[in-house]
Amino acid sequence: MSDLLRLATAGSVDDGKSTLVGRLLYDTKSVLADQIDAVTRASVDKGLSTPDLSLLVDGLRAEREQGITIDVAYRYFATPKRSFVLADTPGHVQYTRNTVSGASTAQLVILLVDARKGVIEQTRRHAAVLALLGVPKLVLAVNKIDLIGGDEPSDQAQQAAAAKVFAEISAEFSHLTRTLGWADEDVLEIPVSALRGDNIATRSDETPYYSGPSLIEHLESVPVDADNSGTHAVGLRFPVQYVIRPRTPEYPDYRGYAGQIAAGAVAPGDEVVVLPSGIRTTVERVDTPDGELAVAQAGRSVTLILADEVDISRGDTIASPDDAPEPVDTFDATVCWLGDKPLRPGARLLLKHGTRTTQAIVGALTERFDEQRLIADPNPESLSLNDIGRISVRVAEPIATDDYRTNRHTGSFLLIDPAGGNTLAAGLVGDVLSAVEVGTEG
Repeated sequence: MSDLLRLATAGSVDDGKSTLVGRLLYDTKSVLADQIDAVTRASVDKGLSTPDLSLLVDGLRAEREQGITIDVAYRYFATPKRSFVLADTPGHVQYTRNTVSGASTAQLVILLVDARKGVIEQTRRHAAVLALLGVPKLVLAVNKIDLIGGDEPSDQAQQAAAAKVFAEISAEFSHLTRTLGWADEDVLEIPVSALRGDNIATRSDETPYYSGPSLIEHLESVPVDADNSGTHAVGLRFPVQYVIRPRTPEYPDYRGYAGQIAAGAVAPGDEVVVLPSGIRTTVERVDTPDGELAVAQAGRSVTLILADEVDISRGDTIASPDDAPEPVDTFDATVCWLGDKPLRPGARLLLKHGTRTTQAIVGALTERFDEQRLIADPNPESLSLNDIGRISVRVAEPIATDDYRTNRHTGSFLLIDPAGGNTLAAGLVGDVLSAVEVGTEG
C-alpha cells in the first residue's frame, strides 16, 4: 500500500465540500490551535453556534465573501497510517475546468451530494469527467444525512427515513458508475455529516443502517497505484525537461538530461531510444542532487547521463525500446472543452504534451458526449464550454504518446490559446469514451 494518497473533492454548489475538507483537517489534527481560534471567532461574528470549518479551506477573499469555492485549494494532512495531498475543487459549472485540473492527478475522488437533493445534473457531469480522466477510486459522500427525516417523531423513524434516502441515492449512483466503467469494488458510498462529523473519522451511532468504514478509515486503507500512471504497466517514459550543461572547470564535459520519470523505471546500463528521432543509446548514470541511483522509479525527478552524444532537446522523450510509442503527427482524442468560445473544426491552437509544446490544428469533431443522457451525438458543429467530445488533431511536430487508458501521464495533453496562453481543453489520447456504455441519438 502506498503511504501517500492523492485525492480530490468534487460536487455541486453548497454540497459541503469545503466543510468536509475542513472536518478532515480538524479530525486529523492538521490545523494549529490559533487557526481554530480564528475560525471560531469568525463563526461567532457570523452568528453561528459552532465553528464553520469551511473557513479553513476557502482562502480567497472572494470565496469567503460569497461562501463558495472558486480556485483549487491544495491541502496536506496525515494520519499514522498514510499521508494525503487533497485538492478541494469548485462546484460551480463555470469552474468545471478547475475540477478537471484538480482531479487529473488524483488517485481517488470524493464526490459529494446533498442528501436532500440526491444525484443531480452536476453530479453526473462530474462523474463523467472523472471517468474519462481515469480516476481509479471513487467515494460518494452523501452529505447532510442528518437533515433527512428531521421532522420525524422519533430517532428510529428519522434513521429509517435517512436509510431509505441513502439506499435510493446509492442505487442510482451505482448504476451511473457501472455505466461509466467503474467496477463495484472501486466505488464506495458513505452517509456523512461534515458539519457534525458523522462517519468522517469514526463510525457514527446515528447511521445504524450503514456498516462500512468511516471516510478516513477508507482513505487510510484503499489500495492505489503508487505512481498513478494508469492501469497498464509500460516501460520507461522520460520527457526531457531541461538539458544540463554546466561548462565549468569541475564539469567540463557534463551533459545531462533532466526531467521526471512519467512511467516505468531506469537504471545504468539500460538501452533506451530517443523519440521522435529514434536514435538508440545506453544509460550511463542516473544522477540526483543527493548522488547517483542504482535505479529510479516513476515519479522520481532525475538527470540521465547517456553513453553517446545524442542530439536531444526539451520536449523529446527517452523511452524503453521494447514498447516505445510510435511518434505521430495526427491522432484521435477525447477532450473536455474548457474555453468560453466554442471549438470548431479548423481551429489553430497550441498543444502541450509532456514537456513539448507545438502548433496544432483541430480536424473533424467526431461526436459529442451527452453525460446526462449517456448519448453520443455524431458530427457536432462545435463543442461548447464543459462539452466532452471526440476530435482529430494534427500537430506540427510529432509527439510520442501512449493511449490514455494505457498511461495517464503520456496519454494526456492540453490545448492552449496561442494568443492569450489560456488552457482551452484537457485532452486524452484515444477513444476513452469506448469504456462508457453510450448510445447514439435516434
